[in-house]
Amino acid sequence: MSLGIQRNDQVVVIAGKDRDLKKQRRVLSVDAEKGRVLVEHVHVIKKNVRPNPQRNIKGGIAEQEAPVHISNVQLVCPNCGPTRVGHKLEGDKKVRVCKKCGNEIATKGKKK
Repeated sequence: MSLGIQRNDQVVVIAGKDRDLKKQRRVLSVDAEKGRVLVEHVHVIKKNVRPNPQRNIKGGIAEQEAPVHISNVQLVCPNCGPTRVGHKLEGDKKVRVCKKCGNEIATKGKKK
């Protein structure tokens, strides 16, 4: 499945309790199989942590982000703001395209 959102993209949360169309957030990770993304400072949950002296972990209540469904976020185009994502073939490469302005959305290069 080809997702329009990748790691380190800027997104806006469009549904759920953390919905805020004015704040752009960064994507920390993408799980394509489950269709979920981990977004910075969105869907923060509290987790009980046991102390582990060997790893220098203090016990208590820790806060961390939980995954959000990919349909609840929308990619932010640098030119025109929140938009849907299309795909286009340029030669033998598949590139992401903004549906509003038609410009190519830059992708971060993957290490091989």
